Amino acid sequence: MIAGMWIRSTMAYRASFVMTALGGALVTGLDFVAILLMFSRVDSLGGYALPEVALLYGLSATSFGIADLAMGSAGRLGTRVRDGTLDTLLVRPAPVLAQVAADRFALRRLGRITQGAVVLGYALLALDVHWTAAKVLLLPVTVVCGGVIFSAVFVAGASFQFVAQDAAEVQSAFTYGGQTLLQYPPTVFGKELVRGVTFMFPLAFVNWVPAAYVLDRPYPLGLPQWAAFAPPLVAVGCWVLAGLAWRAGLRSYRSTGS
Repeated sequence: MIAGMWIRSTMAYRASFVMTALGGALVTGLDFVAILLMFSRVDSLGGYALPEVALLYGLSATSFGIADLAMGSAGRLGTRVRDGTLDTLLVRPAPVLAQVAADRFALRRLGRITQGAVVLGYALLALDVHWTAAKVLLLPVTVVCGGVIFSAVFVAGASFQFVAQDAAEVQSAFTYGGQTLLQYPPTVFGKELVRGVTFMFPLAFVNWVPAAYVLDRPYPLGLPQWAAFAPPLVAVGCWVLAGLAWRAGLRSYRSTGS
């Protein structure tokens, strides 16, 4: 209902919406332009050719765009905690998390999803892959699960803001920063970093691990082959932990000044 209100408000100025969405797509697309500039000087990056890096980029950008559309508004929770406006959400007959997600719902974020999907489409056309039914089915599952994983990170970051009210930038380091990290092959990073985003913050299951199966490449850290099909389990586990963190944060809330 709240999201619908913001959508109707946005579509009342359709030309403005189209220009804003296109502008957002162009701005986020600069990340891929940077990758193209790199490949104008090198033939491969960490052993990955341009279409392979484009696959990593497309998967992470599309998944992150879905999460940003659904849960991006959660990054402003710290402001609501500081000024006490979170209290208005507590008295409404609707889940607080759903209200936080729908607050100032920005349909213009579709531009990020579109831009990521365009790069993903290019990668699928340019790649020389022996496609099987498992690989074809794995791609949409990976995109959806990646969106769920990133959404869980948004919720976990919002939960932390109940305690540290000025932690929006900390949250961004794991959301926007994590998405930027995943645009590049795991082979360009140190093993400790790869281990951290595989076992501690399992962002590697957004694209690195399933993409390794699609591209017939060695898995990061020598993971078993079945790990490529683990994103649904990882997504569920992330949401369970994020949900517990959200409940703990909400219970600790004591109105303005807490």
